[in-house]
Amino acid sequence: MRPDPTLAPLSPAPGPAGADVYETPYTLTRPAGPPAPFLFASPHSGSLYPDSMLDALCVPLMDLRRTEDAFVEELFAAAPAAGATLLAARYGRSVADLNRDPRELDPSMFDGPPPRTCGMPTARVDAGLGCLPRVASRGVEIYQRRLTPAEGEARLAQIHDAYHACLGDELAALRETHGHAVLIDCHSMPSVQPGRRALADIVLGDRFGAACDPRLISRAERSFRELGFSVARNTPYAGGYTTRRYGRPKRGIHALQIEINRGLYMDEQAVERLDRFEDIAGAMEVVISNLLDTALILPKV
Repeated sequence: MRPDPTLAPLSPAPGPAGADVYETPYTLTRPAGPPAPFLFASPHSGSLYPDSMLDALCVPLMDLRRTEDAFVEELFAAAPAAGATLLAARYGRSVADLNRDPRELDPSMFDGPPPRTCGMPTARVDAGLGCLPRVASRGVEIYQRRLTPAEGEARLAQIHDAYHACLGDELAALRETHGHAVLIDCHSMPSVQPGRRALADIVLGDRFGAACDPRLISRAERSFRELGFSVARNTPYAGGYTTRRYGRPKRGIHALQIEINRGLYMDEQAVERLDRFEDIAGAMEVVISNLLDTALILPKV
């Protein structure tokens, strides 16, 4: 099998001199028994923040906590018991957004040149929501000072690169073993968003059919609807950097993004689980089982 450049590991470089040194930025839980060709990933549920970042804040930490996909990794905690791998971020998305291209950088954030070559300006970067976010949940500036290029590079290398190196390696191994691999990228979304109508309970994103076999998203939609959830496809979320980067059905990698309405399971202001949290987690367990059944019908390479 030819190497797939979309899965090539991005080896994290050592942190620059004087920069933060981060802990392993993810937890990886593999199934105890024979693995299914499925990996469930939660890139935005982390809640760790480095001291250097906390010292530089000009907003309450809770403003950053409210941007997290809090508790999503717990909603999908049944994945390893069902036979799938579970990958969960440990650092908050405001430290480094793992579902952004690492070239989505805002040069104005740094006291000096940006740590890496920046891509073309995007609406997300202009809004302060690049790979290293500049604004918090209410659209206010996060920092009371500019970041040093060394701080930015440390976050990119030790958090973003390390997470995607792990994700790419795991998907490559699953594809090698099974002939295909499936990435379920797990997220949550605010229940109320300015300028948008009431959101569905679940939004499924497959990049408008480009990121996975249509039978996978159809099975996911049917599973959620059978459990009583309302479901939308690709609106307003079609899948981000992760879905776009890894979703290559013709190469045996299928990627599907799942967005869960936070109002179903958490108090969004207090960032606390609601009483019905366990019921929602139980529903996700059913969905996980149903999705794993599609391994029998998805094409192999």
